Amino acid sequence: MGEVAPTLADSPQDMADLRRAVALLEAPTLSARMANLVGSPLEFAVRRLPAGVSRRIQGVAEAALHKAAQAAFWSMDRTRPGKPASPRLHKLAAAASGALGGAGGLPALAIELPLSTTIIMRAVADIARSEGFDLDDFATRQACLEVFALGGNSGGDDASETGYYLARGFTTELMRHLSAELAGTTLGGSHGLLLGLGPKEAGKWLARIVEKVAARFGVVVSEKFAAQAVPVLGAVAGATLNTLFTGYYQDMARGHFIVRRLERRYGFETVRLAYGAVSGRMSA
Repeated sequence: MGEVAPTLADSPQDMADLRRAVALLEAPTLSARMANLVGSPLEFAVRRLPAGVSRRIQGVAEAALHKAAQAAFWSMDRTRPGKPASPRLHKLAAAASGALGGAGGLPALAIELPLSTTIIMRAVADIARSEGFDLDDFATRQACLEVFALGGNSGGDDASETGYYLARGFTTELMRHLSAELAGTTLGGSHGLLLGLGPKEAGKWLARIVEKVAARFGVVVSEKFAAQAVPVLGAVAGATLNTLFTGYYQDMARGHFIVRRLERRYGFETVRLAYGAVSGRMSA
């Protein structure tokens, strides 16, 4: 008789980690947190932005993600999976960059956003590494970008589809479509682990993921821009909102990589079902 494989329910520590992840990932959205800070919903302010400004913000957000995806990983120690994360350091750096661009309007956003996005990307990668993920693994970099898709819905999303695994489905479906376009690419399992990517194909894949994730990231950046324009907040909003921004994505990253760590051990479907059960109990 062979040994029975351990189950998630058999590990009190892993179940506690899963509950922590659910609490982080199903917490109020970044949009709700910013609206609470400003004192009013942001949708109306965003709708009042001129179409040209909205398109410009979307372009700035996409460019910022492209730069962050390149710079953040190059500048980090990639040899020490499991190294503890430094969340306070990244929040302080984000606050400083936000204070510089908080009251400068669209020109300042084009300068400040690439810097703050790189800081956030480093914070996300820092957490991935602390959960035991290898930053040289392309699948880890892809998972870091997935975190930026957890911050806001695109215009075509069903408003009810806000759960974590539904948001994960967005990038999974994206990768299915992209795999047909990139020769020599295969997908291992429904969780999207990439196999057989050369440097050229990896670069193309990363660029397309950034392009799609930026659609969601741009929604949140537009709301941040509208919030910073509230006169009573002024430049203080830049530092405050960037701290809020960074803290939110750190929370999403922690939950995301806890879930992915558990999926590596117990399997995607096992963790997805357990996540749903925990989430249902918390919301009951």
